[in-house]
Amino acid sequence: MRYNMLSILFAGLLVISLAGCGSGGGEQSGAESKEAPAQQEAGTDISAFTSGVEGAIRFAGTSPVRKRIKQDQECGVLHGDEAVLSEDVVVNDNGTLKYVFVYVKEGLGDRKFIPPADPVIFDQKGCMYTPHVFGVQTGQTVKILNSDPLLHNIHALPEINRPFNFGMPKQGDERERKFDKTEVMIKIKCDVHPWMLAYGGVVSHPYYSVTGDDGSFSLKHLPPGQYVIEAWHEKYGTQTQSVTVGENEVKSVEFTFQDKSSS
Repeated sequence: MRYNMLSILFAGLLVISLAGCGSGGGEQSGAESKEAPAQQEAGTDISAFTSGVEGAIRFAGTSPVRKRIKQDQECGVLHGDEAVLSEDVVVNDNGTLKYVFVYVKEGLGDRKFIPPADPVIFDQKGCMYTPHVFGVQTGQTVKILNSDPLLHNIHALPEINRPFNFGMPKQGDERERKFDKTEVMIKIKCDVHPWMLAYGGVVSHPYYSVTGDDGSFSLKHLPPGQYVIEAWHEKYGTQTQSVTVGENEVKSVEFTFQDKSSS
């Protein structure tokens, strides 16, 4: 009788064990898991579009004097006798503004755009972020580098996307991150060196630009249509303009920012 009971119990455990294996519980190897991959939605081919918006960001008034950043000793030796200047307001020699993020805010409808395969490079060099302002498409990789022979900390402070905060202690360290949602702008700081600040603009399309040493911007390969273009500056806020571009047409748009505190 005891032998029969043990046999019945053993048979029951064997059935349960086999059922668990067949149900897919636990991790599966690649050979075992052969589900068909989700079909990627085709993105808009922008190469066929020949319209665009271009222009410049002007600055009105007296150009603010850029302040010298007082770095600590371990960062200061990386620059020698060269002064490190603030980047929140940089007025170019031609009277334009640097580090302005310009992008299409409205007008693209429900078009989808596949993120570029090439990453956006975001470096820490001389205890400063390079670039100070950058743009990136949702789903595109941001490759974060540390070119300095000392510890830095990357602390992203988005309000919509997922924040991150990690240290990069060695020269040559690399990390990668992505942003999934549109957000203009995301502040990034270093908790080790409080003067280190940068801003990233995240959009779902390739129509963005950051002004450089000549203050110009260009949004190429736009489909014909009506758009709202926004220009963002770290200190002076945002401005928008509406523009309509036709087939094979490139419209010129200018924004003018002014330092009201000096007027």
